[in-house]
Amino acid sequence: MRIGAYNQIAQVYGNQPVKKGYNAGGISTASTMDQVSFSSVGKDMQIAKTALSSVPDVREDKVNALKASIANGTYQVSAGDFADKLLAAYDERSF
Repeated sequence: MRIGAYNQIAQVYGNQPVKKGYNAGGISTASTMDQVSFSSVGKDMQIAKTALSSVPDVREDKVNALKASIANGTYQVSAGDFADKLLAAYDERSF
């Protein structure tokens, strides 16, 4: 056992006495009440989660518009843009 490491830990926590919450009879006389508190980040996450639960996962209006343009033959894809995005996706996965 390394005594140096123990001393460093003791310095972090300090020399705090152990508080005992019982009396000589073995019955607890300390009355404590549990308490929960949430940080502002937790509250913000809950608000965001609630807001996102009301939004659908799939944007049907966009999907229907794309389906209609593909069916009509009016959907155009730039070959250069497609190639750039394909190579970028490959580069991301290769790391």
